Amino acid sequence: MQKPDRTPSPCEARRLTITGQVQGVGFRPFVYRIAHQHNINGWVQNRRGEVLIFAEASNQQLDRFLHSLLHEAPPLAKPVLAENNAVNTEGVDAFTIKASDADSAAAVHVPPDYYTCPDCLAEFQNSHDRRYRYPFINCTQCGPRYTLIKQLPYDRPNTSMVDFPLCSACQEEYLDPLDRRFHAEPIACPECGPQLQYVENDQTIAGNESALTRTLAALNDGKVIAVKGIGGYHLMCDAGNEHAVQQLRAHKPRPDKPLAVMFPTRGKDGLDAIREMAQLTETETVLLCDPARPIVLVDKQQNSRLAAAIAPHLNQVGVFLPYSPLHHVLLADFGKPLVATSANISGEPVLTDNTEVAQRLSQVAEAYLHHNRPIVRPADDSVYRVIAGTPRPLRLGRGYAPLEHTLPLQLDKVVLAVGGQMKNTIALAWENRLVISPHIGDLDSPRSLKVFEQVIADLQQLYEVEAEVIVADAHPGYASHRWAEQSSVPFKPVFHHHAHAATLPLEYGNTHPWLVFTWDGVGYGQDGSLWGGEALYGHAANWQRVASFKPFALPGGDKAGREPWRSAAALCWQAGLDYCAPREHELVYSAWQKRLNCPTTTAVGRLFDAAAALIGLVNEASFEGQGPMWLEAMASPAANHEALPLQQSDDNILRADWMPLLDWLQDEKLSQAERASRFHATLAATLVTKAERLRDQFGEFRVGLSGGVFQNKLLTEQVMALLQQASFEVYLPETLPCNDGGLCAGQVMEYAQTTKLKII
Repeated sequence: MQKPDRTPSPCEARRLTITGQVQGVGFRPFVYRIAHQHNINGWVQNRRGEVLIFAEASNQQLDRFLHSLLHEAPPLAKPVLAENNAVNTEGVDAFTIKASDADSAAAVHVPPDYYTCPDCLAEFQNSHDRRYRYPFINCTQCGPRYTLIKQLPYDRPNTSMVDFPLCSACQEEYLDPLDRRFHAEPIACPECGPQLQYVENDQTIAGNESALTRTLAALNDGKVIAVKGIGGYHLMCDAGNEHAVQQLRAHKPRPDKPLAVMFPTRGKDGLDAIREMAQLTETETVLLCDPARPIVLVDKQQNSRLAAAIAPHLNQVGVFLPYSPLHHVLLADFGKPLVATSANISGEPVLTDNTEVAQRLSQVAEAYLHHNRPIVRPADDSVYRVIAGTPRPLRLGRGYAPLEHTLPLQLDKVVLAVGGQMKNTIALAWENRLVISPHIGDLDSPRSLKVFEQVIADLQQLYEVEAEVIVADAHPGYASHRWAEQSSVPFKPVFHHHAHAATLPLEYGNTHPWLVFTWDGVGYGQDGSLWGGEALYGHAANWQRVASFKPFALPGGDKAGREPWRSAAALCWQAGLDYCAPREHELVYSAWQKRLNCPTTTAVGRLFDAAAALIGLVNEASFEGQGPMWLEAMASPAANHEALPLQQSDDNILRADWMPLLDWLQDEKLSQAERASRFHATLAATLVTKAERLRDQFGEFRVGLSGGVFQNKLLTEQVMALLQQASFEVYLPETLPCNDGGLCAGQVMEYAQTTKLKII
């Protein structure tokens, strides 16, 4: 019998470069552990945005090691193998972790902020653990990232934790490669880390437990508290206390806009408290438990104990779970849901600074729960809605952004896209990379513009690229457009609805022809009018306007967005019908007749406003989209209705005539619910009829839906069902908001395709 060959396998060496999301997620200690498991010698090193590995072993061992690196990585890591090169052996006799190389070329991936992981939560709830109930517990698998990183590489001196020297116990964990907190940059404990401070009037209470006790007492007394979190402050109060919620609304002021509610974690999956007050689908259940912990719009239960003022006149409420240890302890001790709405002036970015929040929200907050860990830049909560069975972002923020996309083209310049005026986000793109910022807000206040400029500067600094081209919305009145125009960097305008349309080819590919319906409020069109009910045919950067709506003159222009009666009046007056405006009737009518400050529009968003006013729901809105949201909540899925009449206009555009809507929208023999349902069904039928007519003209194409109108779940699901019945492939964005929060990504796609660069 032949003896087995025990000759050692020949030693080989490889140099591996791992990119993707591999910093700030415990990847180096994971590599260290896997190397020891597979008997690998060598080293691992953080470089700026990537991880470099030198490994020596047999080829079989190296193959198994590489497989484990890519397929057994920590949950938050997203490793991508960039290089796998055979190199000369060095005869190393161990595996080590080298110090970070700050001088290497940048291939940066900035991680977003993460929820509290199960391991930290278990320690947090263990009375024998030294971090028991510590509001800033974290490890390499969880905690803040984007909001505390000042610059890269991601090491503690480059974060807002630089002023918190580690105690000996934390230092030992931080330096131990086998510890979960090895190089967890925000690592802290009660002895050496950030602390809470409760402030009410002239009284200040320091110390974590003392501050928490007073906060809970204030919440139980029905007070509104500004609580500092990871990416900014929340205004919090008892979500079941009608008086407390009304006080928050009255003083913010925010009379009608829905408020988000955070629930205590309860039950096997943590969602039992939410289930007591809301109806959850399976998709919503998974989404609520996602590590990003977004706010999710879900159907309210009929017997909900939430205050009626949480989401007046709406069927859905925004709910989410605690994501920071501070939220966990507050919700667990309070034992009931809390309103957790962004602490800001309406439309502005969320406030982050202790002094500023006390100055700017002194009329709203009755007390403050501060902490002394600085927030480098704001990140508001992400908001999602499940439409047609798939989660769709309405606002990208904490947990999801910075969001990365891979472009189908290789850029030859660094591109900065600065989005639109409302729901602003910005994008930075270079080579084939696209990075989208968290939600900034509406650019109509000095603070919004300040944060807008800060995020632009920060992203370029963090990713170590400098804009060579700026892309902005073509509307000359937008603050983002004016900022781009005044910059010293070359500037390229992109039309609003072209950018909306381009988000579909970005997500789903640009090889097939598209017919994209871009329905929203208003956006600057190629003819200088305000578009908003368009169908664009073609490909990114090569769009042809092929369908729209009958235009109408909008009295007051931008005022119509907050005064739906103006849209109702415009339709009635243009149809030769009387309309009794709630105020300024004669003056507005006279201006409308003379076409003074009455821009022409085709916006479906304004048709929704008009419908809400005509059936008696909303004449003056306290927040953007109030009329359409209340109209959707009033309606129910209805049988199909006939499409609006279509006519090919002189400019060869297939236009729908809205005039037939007016008779039955004002017919009081029909209930408000019947009229709201019929309105949705009619618009859905009109869209599908347009698609069918255009298919006869152009042949096969993919149908895309983009623009703020398609945040409407009822309309969008009717549209998608009807299109699928008519044998169309239909797409709605999944990773980008279909509203103006996705404009910056579409602007990059338009620029990339316009330059006709090399296709990857």
